[in-house]
This record gives sequence, C-alpha cells and structure tokens, in this order.
Amino acid sequence: MSEKKKAFLIIGVFAAAYFIPLGEERVRAAILESFYMLQDYARAHVLTCLVPAFFIAGAIGVFVSQAAVLKYFGQGARRVVSYAVASISGSVLAVCSCTVLPLFAGIYARGAGLGPATAFLYSGPAINVLAMILTAKVLGPELGVARAVGAILFSIIIGLLMAFTFRREEEERMEGFAALPVEDSKRSLGHNAIFLAAMVIVLVFGAWGQPKEAIGWAQAIFSVKWYVSGAALLAVLFMTFKWFDAEERVEWMETTWGFAKQILPLLFAGVLIAGVLLGMPGRDAGLIPARWVAELLGGNSLGANLFASLAGALMYFATLTEIPILQGLLGSGMGSGPALALLLAGPALSLPNMLVIRSVLGTKKTLVFVFYVVTLSALAGWVFGIFYPVVKVAG
Repeated sequence: MSEKKKAFLIIGVFAAAYFIPLGEERVRAAILESFYMLQDYARAHVLTCLVPAFFIAGAIGVFVSQAAVLKYFGQGARRVVSYAVASISGSVLAVCSCTVLPLFAGIYARGAGLGPATAFLYSGPAINVLAMILTAKVLGPELGVARAVGAILFSIIIGLLMAFTFRREEEERMEGFAALPVEDSKRSLGHNAIFLAAMVIVLVFGAWGQPKEAIGWAQAIFSVKWYVSGAALLAVLFMTFKWFDAEERVEWMETTWGFAKQILPLLFAGVLIAGVLLGMPGRDAGLIPARWVAELLGGNSLGANLFASLAGALMYFATLTEIPILQGLLGSGMGSGPALALLLAGPALSLPNMLVIRSVLGTKKTLVFVFYVVTLSALAGWVFGIFYPVVKVAG
C-alpha cells in the first residue's frame, strides 16, 4: 500500500470515528448487525467453503500445468469447449459468490482467458441445481425455469461480452503466457485430475446445507455429507504425501496462503459494509430500511427491475437464502419481473465479491462485469414480467 493510500485510510478512519452518530439507535443497531453478519459468515462459510476453495486454488496454481489451462481456457481454445467447460465446472461446484473467488483467481492467474474465467465466475454461484429446484417448488415453476435458462445463458453471454470488450488487452495478456516456457508436469493429467476431484468433493459435500424443503435426494446427501467429505479428505491427505514431494507441498501452502491474504481481508471488509447498509438477509436492521426496498420493487417497470438487480448485486446471499427472502417479498407485493432480476444478479454478485474481483481484474473490468450482470438481469426480469405478471408462490 502506498503512503498516499495509507494517509487516506487513516483520515477515513478518523472521520468515521469522529462523525458517526452513535447516539442514533438505527446506527448502533446497524453496526451491531454488521458484526452479527460477519460472525454468521465466519461460522457458515469460512471453514467448510472458503478454506477448501483456497487449497483448491493453490493446487491449481502449483500442480495444474499452464499448458492444460491454456488448452481449455486460453485464447487458442475453441470457444464451444472453453465456455462449456467453464459453465459446467462452475455449476458442478454450486458455491456462493464468495467461495468461487479463489477458484476464479486461480484459473485466471494460470492463463485462463477473461471470457471463460468470467463465465466460470458467474456460473459457480448462479447455476445451482438445488437452487433451481427449490425456486420452482417455492416460487413457482415459471420463475424456476426462467432462472435456470437465464443463468445458463448469462454465464456464456457475459463471458463473451467481457472477452469482446477487452479483446485487445486479452491478446497482449495471452501473448505473455504464450512466451512462457512449457512446464514439465511430474505427474500425469489423470493423477492431477483425481487429486483436484477429491478436493472438490470435500468442498461440495462439506458445504452442503440442510434443505428446508422436502427434497429427498438433497436430504439424503445431507445425511451422509460428513462421511463422504471425511473420506475425500483422507484421500487428499494420502495423495498429498504419496504423490508430491516436500518442495511441492511447501509451494502449495505458500500459494494457498497468498490467495487467502489477498481475498480474506477484502471479503471481511465487504461483509461488514454490507451488514451496516442492508443488514442480514431477512432482517430489517441495516441503515437502509427494508420497507424502502419493498416499496421500490412493485410492478414491472424498468426502474423496478433495475433496482432489484442492483440491490441483489450489492447484498450478500448465502446459498439458497435468496429463496425464502423472495418468498416474503413476493407476498408483500414484489413484482415477478424484479424477483427474477434479483435471482439472476443476487447469487452471482455481492459487495464483498466485487471488492475481491477488483483486486484480480482491476477497477475497469470489474465495473464492466457488474454492469453486464446488472443490466442483463434487469432486462430479463422486465421481459419475464411482461409475460408472467403473476406467479404462484407456495404458502
């Protein structure tokens, strides 16, 4: 951090401490709410979601050859292959908008093109099979199908738009990767694939939450999650000491720690800010009253859809929490179009998520990515609201 940034940080902290009206009950409640939200985030996501994701990102950075990443995600890869792999691999993980960040940073640093990388970044939290099923069950089949179709299409469209918008910068970046010497992998591609697959199993099953709706297969997975995750973890430990030497293990830990240092402080800061402004989802404790949000989401105007998309992009939704929140909002008069706009933008973006994306892509690319997600989500919601002004919500 430069001396100028340090000075602005010190001045900002001083100004906040000096001017925050702590005598106001709403302000005190919002500050306390931000720490409740941070605690909930730490308990629900860090150990079972982020920590495995950091280790996977570190493994990608050390054990996966750059040639393999460039083959499937680089500039020379066929678009059909690269975007299909990006969207499918993202949807298989079914992680939240924050957990996908270390994985995105890992493949991007390894040479993935901006288009496939951002397709993966969107698809991971947005294309969640269980979320699609619960959306159809609770919020109606129309919203469920529209969410599924929209999320799959958007992952590809947004990736293509990002690649086209920054095509010249990407060409220069890819030339830099092409100039690097080809690495000799100490293991076969199959060994690396099995190792990464075992870590993905630890992440997916360890983070699997208990479904609140009666979905048999989801409950069955939840009942065995720790057995499967524990067995996969033992397999990872066995392979780590069997297949990798001490130098590689040290490099893996250093790379993993590097991602954690880059991402965790920004995530925690973002969660605190989101908690102060909006409070935890479903609770009216932030500086922005929940009734303001509800009042602006009625009908199907472009403004209502844009507001829903932007609000969803700023809020933090843990996986599946957006469904009961929207159930309540729809019952309070929210339009079906804004509901879809929030479903398409909310899971894929959040304020903490944006701060980390900026540290990886820079301010300009991050703003363009957010613009595409918010705009496309708003337009999709507006069109959906024209054809389906009313949806049947479970009681």
